[in-house]
Amino acid sequence: MPPIVSHIDIACPPAEVFGYATDPSRFAEWQDDVVGVRIQGGRPLGLGSRFTTTRRVARVEFSYTQEVTAVDPPRRWAARGIDGPLRPSASITVEPLAEGIRSRVTVTLEFQGTGIGKLVPDVVRQLALKGAPKSYQHLKERLERGDWRAAGQAVAMPPANGRAV
Repeated sequence: MPPIVSHIDIACPPAEVFGYATDPSRFAEWQDDVVGVRIQGGRPLGLGSRFTTTRRVARVEFSYTQEVTAVDPPRRWAARGIDGPLRPSASITVEPLAEGIRSRVTVTLEFQGTGIGKLVPDVVRQLALKGAPKSYQHLKERLERGDWRAAGQAVAMPPANGRAV
């Protein structure tokens, strides 16, 4: 099955977009279905770092662990699922626009099912096709507002899904 590829332009420099969009601890701020993320090991995250994401889809929560497979700030980041019956892979590419004042973000999602998970990638793909554009719009709005940062420090924001993380 082909990957899901989405693009969105954001009125922020690539370094800001990359830093925010690729930080798993910030995923619940802009991804509607993310309930929380637990980062394994220390920071900063680098190649081989792992994190576990808990998502709620259709009132069902499920968790999976991903491993960072590419880090090339502020251009490219990728992670792949390493456990569970459904293993998502995601990559984020940030391209500079307007001499680095704006950015074009490309997100690529793929789903691999193993065991019983082989039965669900098509369903999950359809859910992602429906829900991902809303998450990318949240990403754009939060970055362009700039209220996610204050004096160089991250500011706790309510998650996009309205639930506490």
